[in-house]
Amino acid sequence: MERHTPNPTISLITLFLIGIGVGTLLLKLPIATTTPISWLDAAFTATSAMTVTGLVTLSTAYDFTYFGQVIIMLLIQIGGLGIMTFAIFIFVLLGKKIGLKKRLAIQFMFNQTSLTGMVRLIRVVLVYSLLVEAVIASFLAVRFIPLLGVGKGIYYSIFHAISAFNNAGFALWDDSLVQFAHDPLVIFPISVLITLGGLGFTVLVDLWHYKTHKRLSLHSKLMIGATLFLQVGATLLLFALLYRAGSVSEQLYEAYFQAVTTRTAGFNSVDMGSLPDSALVIMVLLMFIGGGSASTAGGIKVTTFIILLATTFHFLRARKEVVVLHRTIRSDVVSKALALTTTSLLWIGFVIFCLTITEDAPFLTLVVETVSAFGTVGLSVNFTASLSIIGKLLIMATMILGKVGPLTLLFALGQAQPAKIGYPHEDVAIG
Repeated sequence: MERHTPNPTISLITLFLIGIGVGTLLLKLPIATTTPISWLDAAFTATSAMTVTGLVTLSTAYDFTYFGQVIIMLLIQIGGLGIMTFAIFIFVLLGKKIGLKKRLAIQFMFNQTSLTGMVRLIRVVLVYSLLVEAVIASFLAVRFIPLLGVGKGIYYSIFHAISAFNNAGFALWDDSLVQFAHDPLVIFPISVLITLGGLGFTVLVDLWHYKTHKRLSLHSKLMIGATLFLQVGATLLLFALLYRAGSVSEQLYEAYFQAVTTRTAGFNSVDMGSLPDSALVIMVLLMFIGGGSASTAGGIKVTTFIILLATTFHFLRARKEVVVLHRTIRSDVVSKALALTTTSLLWIGFVIFCLTITEDAPFLTLVVETVSAFGTVGLSVNFTASLSIIGKLLIMATMILGKVGPLTLLFALGQAQPAKIGYPHEDVAIG
């Protein structure tokens, strides 16, 4: 009898949906909220937290008690680092053997090419993540403790550190971080966490081992270079679009933070409803691109976008192979990038079309809401709370697809069996 290779996507998606279900039940408890909330709002909040999105239909600060906020914080941590990360870590602590199925799940979750060192990778990811969050939380405490007192200041520091590193965008102020728009003691630590979380764990591990290996993988080089380019370029572009009479340094703070947070973190230091359409269009593009593969960020991923650009460039130059930094990109990787982007655009287009029917809002507002959900960003033009029941369900589905869908598609394509039958070639006119 033929034995089938365990499919890690089923395990991961099942655990993910269970996490959302458990989170929904906990947030519906009377001790989790200051006033009773609907099952749909509880499910929406749990989904947003587990997908590390940050879109909210309720006020995290005022509609949820400390118990409810801690549940949201735990869902963010589990969703950001991966539910399998914590499951495997518990198995290791209990001395249990990690079988092939679980190793395959880890390999899929962190987009690794080898099964070796999977358990060690889990340890590194978990320890590194908690350490970075603790360090940055201590920096935030320098600002929050004088403002809020010792206990509340420490709590706010931990909450926002976890939310930032996992690119979740949940904040304990209704205006997000608008009141700290020009405060470097808040803006810089948060932006550092967002950037580190968005680079991806494989890049961070690669950087950690650089002093030994003296080399970086192509993936790490692309991620680091593209991240710097996108952040600097987006900062300058947003600064130009949002420029007004006043302090140049303060406006640079605002443009810089929005350039960083748009790449799937979801915090905002300016009122999204006051931004011009030109700035929103740039932010939609950044949200769609997202962060790095095997990171806490969403979107189609930076490397996917680079491969698409490289493929177009080499086609225009009439070259048969796609080459990036003197390395040839395999044709199956190019096909995956094209399939992922096409599928993402089709789903986004479908949801926007549906929302134009169910919601009463400007078209660009619906575009921002949908792309923000798909990219697990959490930015909104002050519209999420106004969604209809159908709108909330569509956005919930989009958040889930944005978190697990692209990865699932990549894995499914990677596991596809080659066709056993060949067919004759025939050209089709395009363009």
